[in-house]
Amino acid sequence: MTCVVLAAGYATRLYPLTENFPKPLLEVGGKTILDYLTQDICKNCRIDDFVLVSNHRYLDSFEKWAAKSDLDVRILDDGSTDNSNRLGAVRDIDFAIRSLDLKNDLLVIAADNVLEFSFCHFLDFFEKYGTTCIMRWYEPELEQGRRYCVCSVDQDNRVLEMKEKVLNPSSHWLVPPFYIYKAADLHFVPEALEAGCPADAPGSLIEWLAPRTPIHAMPMPGKRYDIGDLAGYEKVCSQYRGISMD
Repeated sequence: MTCVVLAAGYATRLYPLTENFPKPLLEVGGKTILDYLTQDICKNCRIDDFVLVSNHRYLDSFEKWAAKSDLDVRILDDGSTDNSNRLGAVRDIDFAIRSLDLKNDLLVIAADNVLEFSFCHFLDFFEKYGTTCIMRWYEPELEQGRRYCVCSVDQDNRVLEMKEKVLNPSSHWLVPPFYIYKAADLHFVPEALEAGCPADAPGSLIEWLAPRTPIHAMPMPGKRYDIGDLAGYEKVCSQYRGISMD
């Protein structure tokens, strides 16, 4: 299985911290956000290939990180230079597949999350169902679904419907940016883009896929810290030994 790390965003809500530095390389508890993710995945022998998609502005920072890391990772430059000409997450997935002729099952993750659970559980879930898979967590406050993907599932965890950032969410199940795409479904990625699938949010691809191929959703097995803005970064730092941003 190949792991594709999406790290080509510009994190404008974290300026000035990320104006000239990538969000995934910010430190939390003395370790980069990206290291939290990759070190967990490295413990799982079912991942045998790592790819990180960067934009052009932050390419040098990621290459320096990779040179110091024990991880054997291929860094891709998607060619974008600022938020106005970014490709978007779905086009970055397509870019990675086409650039490297990827044909394996893909674990696709956004690089701006600190997790208190292992992806091993997600891979076990994928092996059980043998379909493209997503995660889901229960959010009591329904209006929070306006900020995330929302899904509904049947009793066997199969996704019945997926909607990206809707005004009136119909479900309490929200979807974080972690996906496993079955190799047999990869041909849908360029088809989705050609059909007009929105490219910016990665959940849009799953929304497009849901009526066309079986997808199953695993309940998220632990806490996730979404570092979307300065307040989110301050919160996660406070959870890890009270580190401040000063």
